[in-house]
Amino acid sequence: MRSRSRKLSLLRRPIALCVVLAAASGCSAALPPKELVEARASYARASQGPATRLAPAQLDTAKQALSRAEAAFDEEPEAQRTRDLAYIADRKAREAEAAAGLQQAQRDKADAERSYKELTQQQLESAKDALQSGQQQIERERQARAQAEKARTEAEKARTEAEKARKEAEEARREAERVANAALASLKEVAAVKEEKRGVVITLSGAVLFASGKSELLPIAKEKLNQIATTLKDQGSPPLRIEGHTDSTGSAQANRTLSLARADSVKRHLISVGLPADKISTVGHGPDRPVADNSSPEGRANNRRVEIIVNPTTKQ
Repeated sequence: MRSRSRKLSLLRRPIALCVVLAAASGCSAALPPKELVEARASYARASQGPATRLAPAQLDTAKQALSRAEAAFDEEPEAQRTRDLAYIADRKAREAEAAAGLQQAQRDKADAERSYKELTQQQLESAKDALQSGQQQIERERQARAQAEKARTEAEKARTEAEKARKEAEEARREAERVANAALASLKEVAAVKEEKRGVVITLSGAVLFASGKSELLPIAKEKLNQIATTLKDQGSPPLRIEGHTDSTGSAQANRTLSLARADSVKRHLISVGLPADKISTVGHGPDRPVADNSSPEGRANNRRVEIIVNPTTKQ
């Protein structure tokens, strides 16, 4: 029988340890908001002062308000409702203190008036000083209440304005997204457009832009570039990098020279129709960056191209 009791005791120890650990793991509660910390402090101060004698009803109201705030914190520690209830509890505790101060001042005043006929002139002056001190305390508390109400009103106004600003920012974001999507759709009508890590890439076939081996723009190329320029100007003329590419036919150096000349031709035309020169850079890669196999006519045709990178995120 003893052996069995000992075994049960040994089994209970790890179970109890598990319970303690489980309870500990659930104790990482959220920190109380500033309003709740202040409400707790205000109530503690009020409950230790004359309010327990002179303003018990107001003190009880403050206690109930604090209980509601604590319950809200237990349920939703980060909710606005929790902060609002804590703010109310803080105000109720301060009002209890103020009411007690007022009661005390009124009693002091009554005592001073009763003593007026009994005391000497010197004692009467002392009583007047006490009365004045009480009145000053009342005035300070009145001003504190007024300032607290003003602060509450200003905080509410700030919350309203912040929400309005958030909605306006969200609307602006949606509008910017709509405009960007419309711009992409417009560009896709005249060229191949892709969003890549290096930026938005507009690809124009070399056959559309230039005669074979030449760097002068064809008339149809200017029409397409005009449409692209119009869309880019609507987007605020963003920075551009124009990259020229060729196939592998001929010498690599000659192809690099030709690809740069073609990129420069595109740049000059875009500047001529209103895009800022200081926002446009050019580079000629020649055959160094093919997108297709140069062993077939189709592959070589795909490699002969000019790419316009909008808002480039990488260097050349």
